[in-house]
Amino acid sequence: MTAIDTARPPRFSRGDHRTLGLAALGGALEIYDFIIFVFFALTLSQLFFPPEMPEWLRLLQSFGIFVTGYLARPLGGILMAHFADHLGRKRVFSLSILMMALPCLLIGVMPTYADIGYAAPLILLALRILQGAAVGGEVPSAWTFVAEHAPVGRRGYALGFLQAGLTFGYLLGALTATLLAQLYTPQEILDYAWRYPFLLGGVFGVIGVWLRRWLSETPVFLALRECQQQPVAFPLRSVLAEHRRALIPAALLTCVLTSAVVVLVVITPTVMQQRFGMTAGHTFALSSVGIVFLNIGCVLAGLLVDRIGAWRALMLYSLLLPLGIGVLYASLVGQWGMTWLAYALAGLCCGVVGVVPSVMVGLFPAQIRVSGISFTYNVAYALWASTTPLALIALMPWSPWVCVGFCLAMGVAGLLTALYFGRREPLVFGAESMPIMCGDK
Repeated sequence: MTAIDTARPPRFSRGDHRTLGLAALGGALEIYDFIIFVFFALTLSQLFFPPEMPEWLRLLQSFGIFVTGYLARPLGGILMAHFADHLGRKRVFSLSILMMALPCLLIGVMPTYADIGYAAPLILLALRILQGAAVGGEVPSAWTFVAEHAPVGRRGYALGFLQAGLTFGYLLGALTATLLAQLYTPQEILDYAWRYPFLLGGVFGVIGVWLRRWLSETPVFLALRECQQQPVAFPLRSVLAEHRRALIPAALLTCVLTSAVVVLVVITPTVMQQRFGMTAGHTFALSSVGIVFLNIGCVLAGLLVDRIGAWRALMLYSLLLPLGIGVLYASLVGQWGMTWLAYALAGLCCGVVGVVPSVMVGLFPAQIRVSGISFTYNVAYALWASTTPLALIALMPWSPWVCVGFCLAMGVAGLLTALYFGRREPLVFGAESMPIMCGDK
């Protein structure tokens, strides 16, 4: 039996920085392509459904098509992960951004209900399903690609930086929507300008595909092929049969990560307008501050992972999550007048978003890593992200502290997961070098 050491010097080279930068930038562009739909849901509801339909029903159906993108993530993620474990991380990593960009471009040029009738919403639905499948393959492949490329002892930072890139895609979408609203009247947007952000997304996708052609396959996957091992025939079946214990912490931590993003990025801006009477412009400015500091928080969390380990960093940020959201909502309820500072603190405290990937990539061995992450992440994300926003909005009239209580529960879940599974599920891909053993299955 021969061991092939995939260890790298514990420092970033110029090539490492380029790889990380290209991966993060490509991820941001792909998330933009996925999320831009929600910023124009109202406009699309008027364009792709019958004008005699009640406005609330058109909007509901438009959001239903958006949610379908989330529900399509598991199937697409599982299929793409299968090929990532068989053919290599780079190929699927490049394919996912192409699958996201083409539908975005097609939405920008497709005819509306006035042109082709009910075929328009059906085509829109099909394109969103394809985008959901693409984003389902993007995140697990990106985590694995970056982790397997990063030098030993710097994987936490690399994954934190990648998460900052992915969350930057949300900010990019919001900035584009705001700029469009300033440049065009509502009627102009309805007539033709709504197409511009989708066409821009198509351009972003082409740029992303071009950028990713410069990336190289990961050393870990190349080491597996150097051993001349046959790929696991059905990686997902191996995950379900031999690594069931890893599925529980992976699913729980996906819910924690998703909850932090949902509360900070999705729910709170809506609550600030509906319950606290803030204008849309003021709300956007404050939420932008939160997203910027979430990006910073992901990088800082990744640096902490490299210093104290992924499980310990998870414990700390599970405690910080409800603390940061609590301060934010206290500033809103108490009208302290420093909401931007509270939002910035909340963004930093949501650094658990940058910690979870370091745990996830360490729960599964290299041969089935993408399939293991993809299955648990996409199934849990699809279920959690499609239900929690509706539940939180429905409960908000009962108390303005609902989101704080929810984050407290998620923080407890993260803490208990770290305390229980951190001792029983040692990470197979942590801060230490993990040589590939030729002959091992």
